[in-house]
Amino acid sequence: MSLALLEPVKSVLVVTAHPDDVDFGVAGSIAAWRRQGTEVAYCIVTDGDAGGFDPNIPRSEIPMIRRREQQAAAKAVGVDTVEFLGFHDGSLEVSMRLRHDITAMIRRFQPERVLCQSPTRNYARIGSSHPDHLAAGEAALCAVYPDARNPFTHQDLLAQGLEAHTVLDVALMAYPDPTHYVDVTDTFDAKIEAIEQHKSQLPDPAGMRDMVRGWLAAGAETAGLNDGRLAELFFLVKTA
Repeated sequence: MSLALLEPVKSVLVVTAHPDDVDFGVAGSIAAWRRQGTEVAYCIVTDGDAGGFDPNIPRSEIPMIRRREQQAAAKAVGVDTVEFLGFHDGSLEVSMRLRHDITAMIRRFQPERVLCQSPTRNYARIGSSHPDHLAAGEAALCAVYPDARNPFTHQDLLAQGLEAHTVLDVALMAYPDPTHYVDVTDTFDAKIEAIEQHKSQLPDPAGMRDMVRGWLAAGAETAGLNDGRLAELFFLVKTA
């Protein structure tokens, strides 16, 4: 059974655990939507301070390196707004503080759609189910419903002028049983350019392009597209 096309909306807030998650996961879709006029902002929960592969880079420098890489990657697909919440990489939990901070981003940006990581473990692609990913996805869903829409939740945000906001839907990346797809054949090069900005995370940049193309070709097959097409897959949750 073919999947449904995930139609663009006017505004999207992307919430991910680490710098580079959005680019490996959905940068092709973001590039396609930006070309159609969708407003997009990124909310990156951690600075990726446990990432990298080069032991010669001082660990104290990793957070700023990864912030700069993510900002450059965002520009490669036409995104200017990138916010970092500053949580620690590798120890993320679904705390009220995390829910509060994502809620603040939702109320500030007022997106129609939130795009986040799946809180459901994908045993067929265990790499997509890093514990930080699961926590970031669950916290984002909690922030969408009920936190962001409830004016009596996180009342300090009201004092800052951040009024309640209802998100129309949530698109989950790396969900085990996707329902929707975006054809990213025409934005594949932009996705690769975005990923290439994360030099601190790419011990084998030459092999990365073929690896990512393989993922997207498999996604296109799942979506029921013709041979030669590429697709990113999502599970869509209606939240309004």
